Amino acid sequence: MKFFPLILANLFRKKLRTALTIGSFAVALFLFGLLVVVHGAFNQGVSMAGADRLDVINKVAIIQPLPVSYREQILRIPGVKAVTHENWFGGVYQEEKNFFVQFAIDPENQRKVFPEFVISDDQWNAFLADREGAVVGANLAKRFGWKLGDRIPIKGTIFPGTWDFNVRAIYTGSRDNDDLNQFWFRYDYFDERRTIEKGLIGWYIVKLDSPESAVSVGKAIDGMFANSPYETKTETEKALAAGFAKQFGNISFLILSIGGVVFFTLLLVTGNTMAIAVRERVGELAVLKAVGFTDRFVLFFVLGESVLIALVGGGIGIGVSKLWSMGGDPTNGFLPFFLLPGSAIVLGIGVAFAVGILAGILPATSAMRLRVVDALRRV
Repeated sequence: MKFFPLILANLFRKKLRTALTIGSFAVALFLFGLLVVVHGAFNQGVSMAGADRLDVINKVAIIQPLPVSYREQILRIPGVKAVTHENWFGGVYQEEKNFFVQFAIDPENQRKVFPEFVISDDQWNAFLADREGAVVGANLAKRFGWKLGDRIPIKGTIFPGTWDFNVRAIYTGSRDNDDLNQFWFRYDYFDERRTIEKGLIGWYIVKLDSPESAVSVGKAIDGMFANSPYETKTETEKALAAGFAKQFGNISFLILSIGGVVFFTLLLVTGNTMAIAVRERVGELAVLKAVGFTDRFVLFFVLGESVLIALVGGGIGIGVSKLWSMGGDPTNGFLPFFLLPGSAIVLGIGVAFAVGILAGILPATSAMRLRVVDALRRV
């Protein structure tokens, strides 16, 4: 560390070049952080999906309904612990850009199937006592400044009319990445008021006694309703979430491709910068060797400059991406899981360090092999 001031002095000799190289690392690592956040947003639903839950949808498509009477039949299947159902609403709050998930839920069983959503008993009872009651996620309430008792008008797009709801409960999550952007209201009120598809629901969510029974229970459910007017398709919650993510293409391949091109370009830019820096200081390096500094010292001296540039630029870039992700979901609910995890920060710094080593290894080796007599002859 006693030679650290010397490394800094060399870097600040060409301030503009050093600043541009650091900026290149900052932009690359910011892009890395952005890609990780987007990848996580598309796949977080898969990782957060319950291993002990099944989703039962219409065999034709998820947008096709199922009879509400199926619930009691599904409950009789061995291995089923609880069953609830949900229905997509698709309304608009104030403006069309104010998108968020709205579900008509089965209030008697929702908490049994989704224990990770935390709601106080007092608030939940207030919701059950109000036919126009609603439960909103903490992030959604914060986004619009809603509080308990507020009257929220939702304009229906699939189900016409203006639907007014009273905020009776605000839920939080027991895990860091739980979706806190949903809006729930009572299915009985919804089914009573709508004019189409009465007595039908969107899909069922089945809570299992054990994740090991997922395959057998799924087959039993689909077999029970085979050849009926409403045949079913049952998948684990994780499989359904993965299928939804795949509809957007191979996000992982896209991220790896873009990241590979960016870091290869960064490697070339940094390597060229260090090679120029070494050529400009041939005489100085020769003097260092002449006064007794070893070849190994010169090697690590040049590598230290390259790694320092990489770590400073990488730290800035990954720090900016972390601050950006802390601002929350910029898609207004389309990608609710918007977070740069600590593991990605460590990986980003590690990648920056590796690029710094790779970019500096050739110029550093060249400097190490430099003969004092040949170097002084060029001066």
